[in-house]
Amino acid sequence: MTLKTPFDVLSDYERRSLAHVPGLPEQLDAPGLWRGVGYRIGGRRLASTFTEVVEILSLPQVTQVPGAQAWMLGLANVRGSLLPIVDLKQFLEGERTVLHEGQRILLVRQPGGDVAVLIDELYGQRSFHDQQQVGLDDDSAQRMVEGRYAHFVDRAYLIDGQPWGIFSLDRLARTPEFRQAAA
Repeated sequence: MTLKTPFDVLSDYERRSLAHVPGLPEQLDAPGLWRGVGYRIGGRRLASTFTEVVEILSLPQVTQVPGAQAWMLGLANVRGSLLPIVDLKQFLEGERTVLHEGQRILLVRQPGGDVAVLIDELYGQRSFHDQQQVGLDDDSAQRMVEGRYAHFVDRAYLIDGQPWGIFSLDRLARTPEFRQAAA
């Protein structure tokens, strides 16, 4: 029996693990299944696709920007890059989010640089089946498309009597009003 060096052992582990690579959850073939990141804004439960959410972070220290819209909380230094932080509830509803410890932001890619949107609560990964989908005109889902939400919610699902709206962060990032944060 040949003695192996620690490097040989690690190389063998790597070779064997690469030979058996299971598919990632989002790569599994599941017809009729939609997956995304679930969160809450005000009283609405929303979800966005994994491709729209670059990263989920705790709310960093924010510096206000004079002359910015009220919904623009300010700028934060995240790993050496300045990141605009937007209060999504205030942008959509006109009501300021109550800040609390453990607050999260969703990092969204947009043309010209990333932007972070503040959410009330993070639920994590959510999965929805076609059978759970309801029309946006359904009584249970109508609230999902009231006001500004109508521009960003594409469809809704009903789970345990609770409606969930599928919110397009990509469409939000391309909205001229959202891109114009100066007051």
